[in-house]
Amino acid sequence: MVFDFFKKRSEEGFEQLNNLAESVKKGQLVEGLRDVAEYTSVTNEKFAQGLAKSRDRLKQNLELLLTGEVSEDVMEDLLDVLLQADLGMSTSEDIVKEVQSLIASQDSKKFLQREELMSVLRGKLIEALDTGKSGSIQFSEDKSVPTVLFIMGANGMGKTTTIGKLAHRLRTEGNQTVLMAACDTFRAGAVEQLQQWAERAEVDCYGPIEGENQSPSSVLYGALDKAVTEKYDTLLVDTSGRLSNNYALTQELDKMKRIIQKYMSKENDQESGKPVLNTKVPHETLLVIDAAQGRMALDSAKVWDEEIGLTGLILTKLDGSARGGSVVAVSQELKLPVKLIGVGEGIEDLRDFAPDTFVDGLLGIGEAFGGTSNDEAELLEARLIAMRRERDAATKEKNNNSTNKGAASSSSGAEAQTTMMDMEGITPLNDVDITPLTDAQPNNNTNNRRKTNNSKNKNKKKKKKKRKK
Repeated sequence: MVFDFFKKRSEEGFEQLNNLAESVKKGQLVEGLRDVAEYTSVTNEKFAQGLAKSRDRLKQNLELLLTGEVSEDVMEDLLDVLLQADLGMSTSEDIVKEVQSLIASQDSKKFLQREELMSVLRGKLIEALDTGKSGSIQFSEDKSVPTVLFIMGANGMGKTTTIGKLAHRLRTEGNQTVLMAACDTFRAGAVEQLQQWAERAEVDCYGPIEGENQSPSSVLYGALDKAVTEKYDTLLVDTSGRLSNNYALTQELDKMKRIIQKYMSKENDQESGKPVLNTKVPHETLLVIDAAQGRMALDSAKVWDEEIGLTGLILTKLDGSARGGSVVAVSQELKLPVKLIGVGEGIEDLRDFAPDTFVDGLLGIGEAFGGTSNDEAELLEARLIAMRRERDAATKEKNNNSTNKGAASSSSGAEAQTTMMDMEGITPLNDVDITPLTDAQPNNNTNNRRKTNNSKNKNKKKKKKKRKK
């Protein structure tokens, strides 16, 4: 059974409801409601703050566009606004096509209202973030085997900071024992930085032996040995920051992954007796991407996904960027789920990524994000469902009418063909000589009959002469 740890916030939500029930029993309903409201407010406040720059930029551009109804005439402008929001060409074109199809399906009203456009934007963005893969961190199914999370990312993306925040969440929310592996031996100060985060998160850190020039792989092996023998719950592996075009360092990453698979092998090859690589580990191979980099990080991510194999993304520094829409573009192009998102500098500011909450924060939907009401998201979702049903019904009716017209046309063609078939055997008019007769041009048939009669008369005269003789 996969331990779905990062859905714990949902369980905490149920816990809040249980606390509310207890408050009711004690006659403290007001206090209980206040606790629930405070919990929800704190959770959404971080997203609201982190997405503020991206939301303000997108809303400002949309407001300039939405001076009236959304018609076919503003489709190019709408595409420009979406691209400026770093949503990517694929997602932006999908949204425009959806808007166009909804407008075209309407008989009289050839435009969408502002709320209808917002419902389309919200629905399509949530759909774009649905990769069909789990958005939760996957943990070891075997309690005797530690979970290994392999964290990658170029220098400056916030990788080491993310590991520290993740360790803090694992310890405080999951009550787990955590070991960090300081395998970034190439960057000066990287080991010391990770050790500082380990102290802040109150977890252990395994690094290179002092005085020895150890490779990342040798440090990793020692960390694996410590995690298994001392029965840690989770091992967080920090890797060297690098660019994807650095072939030697990419090969080092691949080697480290194979070390994990070999160390945690569960069987040996029957012929060679060597351990068979356990391809189920590491349990996660996560790439940390700076939200400010946006689509610029795509090329590197694609190479790492092909060479190493990624299972998910962690987006950082969202609070300092106006490119929140790049989350959608990166996730859709790589077909990888965003699992965690950094929304601030505090140790508590690493949050689970919830597509609907993220999109609402980006578009400013709901009171928590500056919208009109708390049920705004539900109303927009219901409106999109209704519009799509109307469009599908109109398309079906149109197809039925086209089919009926086609059948009628085929029937007429069949009748015409039958009539021509019935006329077979009749000499076509164009084959009949209908040249008008004149005195200068006697009928040939008449001349033939005259010649025949003349020869008959001659024969009769000859016979009479013979009789007289």
